[in-house]
Amino acid sequence: MSGTGEDVVVLGAGMHPWGKWGRGFVRYGTEAARAALADAGLEWTDIGSVVGADTVRGGYPGYVAGATFARALGWQGARVTSVYAACASGAQAIATARAQLLAGLTDTVLVVGADAAPKGFFAPAGGERPDDPDWQRFRLLGATNPAYFGLYARRRMAVYGDTPEDFARVKVKNAASGALNPYARYRAPVTAEEVAASPVVADPLRLLDICATSDGAAALVLCRAEYARRHAPAGVPSVWIRAVSTATPEYPRTALDLPDLATDSAAGVPEPARPFRAALAHAAYEEAGLGPGDMSLAEVYDLSTALELEWYEDLGFAPRGEGAKLLREGATERDGRIPVNPSGGLASFGEAVPAQAIAQVCELTWQLRGQAGDRQIAGARAGITANQGLFGHGSSVIAVR
Repeated sequence: MSGTGEDVVVLGAGMHPWGKWGRGFVRYGTEAARAALADAGLEWTDIGSVVGADTVRGGYPGYVAGATFARALGWQGARVTSVYAACASGAQAIATARAQLLAGLTDTVLVVGADAAPKGFFAPAGGERPDDPDWQRFRLLGATNPAYFGLYARRRMAVYGDTPEDFARVKVKNAASGALNPYARYRAPVTAEEVAASPVVADPLRLLDICATSDGAAALVLCRAEYARRHAPAGVPSVWIRAVSTATPEYPRTALDLPDLATDSAAGVPEPARPFRAALAHAAYEEAGLGPGDMSLAEVYDLSTALELEWYEDLGFAPRGEGAKLLREGATERDGRIPVNPSGGLASFGEAVPAQAIAQVCELTWQLRGQAGDRQIAGARAGITANQGLFGHGSSVIAVR
């Protein structure tokens, strides 16, 4: 499987390890950028454009991340772009870079995302915004993100028969992979008994069911196909970006991604073709000309263990309500039919918001090149990423070799 004339190549991938390091996001992002440049075999002066994924926690430099990273690496005349799209910021940055390459504006683009996250739950940033449903959820209902995750988990239990033991299996699986990943924050295996013994945060979810907030960074060097033919390191398989989906919901209901809530047909609101997260994946498959059965692995946004089960269904790996069955069969293990989160996922990394969608593509790159070490998926040929953010943001990226 190879790219087409309309694809771009991932020439380099780099990360700064996730953790709580107590330093600024610029340092993390600069280190990840230098790692990606080294992986690509390029110098900083070879880069024609920088696209930075913004962080709302870094003050003004965080809102102009492209220029911030260009300055930190040393002004050299590259064009700069800064992108914000909540948890999809990194994928939007990849999409922007890809558009510049396909438009012929440059041969090479450096994409960087980095964050220094506060301790505890994320709070709404940017002041009072009563027209934002997520602000309303926090301020009017007191529903922090873990409370929101707990409601989804409880619903899966009521509608599909999922159990806390199923949720624990997700953590056990992802922690086993994270233990093999040098960039992960949490690098120790976890047992189901340890999950069950951890404190309840938002029933039925326990502390080990929910991802942390982290510092971290990821970067990619993308280039045009002809540039890759001239400059790609010898002996390294080419990885192609075949699709980037950043679709928005269709005719959203109160909850953007529940497939079977009643719609007020009297109000003339059409029934959406598919729920939001499934629509993200569908658009990526359609653009790539591929389907769920073509995927060798997936990196999904496991804010909670229960949410990972929903992604199995949204990505088309299992029928609606059968995500837990897929897990119980072992299909999503590293040696299963469709490995999910071989990086360790957010369960092992935590959230570093502008970096995480980029980090997912870093993992696809290393897997498709055969460079993932002990967590390598044998014969990986294609992979998909997926995440969902606030206010209708989300993304899905497909890469192939």
